Amino acid sequence: MDIAYGSHPREKLDIVWPDGTPKGLAVFIHGGFWMRLEKGHWTDFAEGARAQGWAVCVASYTLAPEARIHEITAQVGQAISTAAALVDGPIRLSGHSAGGHLVTRMLCSDSPLAGDVLARIAHTLSISGLHDLRPLLHTAMNRTLNLDLEEARAESAVLAQPAAATPLTCWVGGGERPEFIRQTRLMTDMWAGLDVPVHCEIDGNHNHFTILEGLRDAGSPITAAFVGPVPQDRPRGTLGRTHDFQPSGT
Repeated sequence: MDIAYGSHPREKLDIVWPDGTPKGLAVFIHGGFWMRLEKGHWTDFAEGARAQGWAVCVASYTLAPEARIHEITAQVGQAISTAAALVDGPIRLSGHSAGGHLVTRMLCSDSPLAGDVLARIAHTLSISGLHDLRPLLHTAMNRTLNLDLEEARAESAVLAQPAAATPLTCWVGGGERPEFIRQTRLMTDMWAGLDVPVHCEIDGNHNHFTILEGLRDAGSPITAAFVGPVPQDRPRGTLGRTHDFQPSGT
């Protein structure tokens, strides 16, 4: 617990270890609109991946308004790099809401990750992610985020060039607020045209928080999407259902 990846008090990460040698590193980045929460609220959601044999990193980061979003992006890159030095093997990324934004930013051509770490990322799962930040300019929360149009554009993965053709899944509940569904579809639509293997999953009637419950279960479809095998023959830009993924080992 509380492994420092920087000098700020919130630049800390935890690693939840599996029984035996890890298959690789699974990273979960929390949401809270970049303004709330910390890693300890999310440790139980590491259980599914841990039970599948992965070492799971859960990281905190400095919150707005103390940090701008581009600074948080850099911090998350440093957290992943620090964890990657502690755990061998492939890396799987996942993030929820603002965390979905942060993990997809790791895949962009201006990623804060070094090339050797970026090359280890086997798959990224954005859960109810925010990928176009420009609409936030018109919300009350921007009084805290302090986004301007330049930063909103720079931090929007939908407007970025992918660093590589790393598989990406965008997962959202069918009972989610319309903007999160729009953002999920938009991300997959945009990167499907950039030769990235992408998949859009609209999962039942889940809302913004019930969508996460399956991460506690090693056999759930969303855990399989996080740390299970990625179908190699999946068409780019597909819209699927939860049974498209099977748990690791089946």
